Amino acid sequence: MKTEAAGNASEPNSTGLRVTDANHSDPLNKCVRLALRAYLDNMGDHDVHDLYALVMEEVERPLFETVLQHTGGNLSQASRMLGMTRTTLRKRLNDYGVERER
Repeated sequence: MKTEAAGNASEPNSTGLRVTDANHSDPLNKCVRLALRAYLDNMGDHDVHDLYALVMEEVERPLFETVLQHTGGNLSQASRMLGMTRTTLRKRLNDYGVERER
């Protein structure tokens, strides 16, 4: 997904970026795809269970940690960046045991 600076400052809750091309050569998409292929290849003939939950935890935790670090622990700003309510963000942080910076 390529992004570019948004030219319309009147967009509510704008991050300054917008999707211009959602192809499959994007760095994040490519990293996830390669990591999943490596994981499944390494599992070989072993049964794979709860892959969705595993992937979500592996992605969400560093996402929340990175956004919180970027915002200096500001939950309001972090929740806007993530597109979720502060209540939801606080619950997810608690679920993962992530502490916000102060």
